[in-house]
Amino acid sequence: MLPVTEGSRSVLVVEDEANIRDLVCLHLALEGFTCVQAANGMDALELAQQQVFALVVLDLMLPKVDGVAVCRALRRSEKNRTVPILMLTARRDEADKVLGLDSGADDYLTKPFGIRELMARVRALVRRQTLDENADAARTVVYKHLELDAARRHVMVDAQPVALTTHEFNLLHTLLSKPGIVFSREALLRRIWREDTFVTVRSVDTLVKRVRRKVEADPANPQIILTVWGAGYKVADV
Repeated sequence: MLPVTEGSRSVLVVEDEANIRDLVCLHLALEGFTCVQAANGMDALELAQQQVFALVVLDLMLPKVDGVAVCRALRRSEKNRTVPILMLTARRDEADKVLGLDSGADDYLTKPFGIRELMARVRALVRRQTLDENADAARTVVYKHLELDAARRHVMVDAQPVALTTHEFNLLHTLLSKPGIVFSREALLRRIWREDTFVTVRSVDTLVKRVRRKVEADPANPQIILTVWGAGYKVADV
């Protein structure tokens, strides 16, 4: 485990294969990032408790604590609960990719991967986060038992704060801002992932499930984020 460095351009790379870890860090350095390395999940969690990262590149299969557990722990953490997470996996099955997204990852990349594609995804995730953090302040949206403060990127459910990732917040904000309006999966892809071409409409379904688990009283019987079969999703009219 390397010493912690400071700065908003620090990236945590969690990968047990040293050659892959070194390759990723080399190209991150060429892009102007400071790379902090961890070879196992336990070290990664210790590092994440010490500083805020601009991005986490996280292998799925790790010793001590696996990538899914690390991802879930980050989403519950104080410092890095909204950090963009790019998950790496040697498994190509759709179920494994969905598992990574369900655990809180923002994007995934299967091994072996091209370094140009890796860096394109890194740039897209960091750019999206920067745009979100610098977005103009917007009005507070109040809907039933939810209160969403877009300026502070803060959500209250039944007067209790709820931690949402960047994508989760953007999805909820998009739908709450226009109750009753149906958004197709393709429209949500364009709004939430913007110019990123590496995700599919299945990512929208996974994201909706994650948000429902956090804001619905009964996620299996949603009353806020509704599925419009054959069309997309909407927030129910008040």
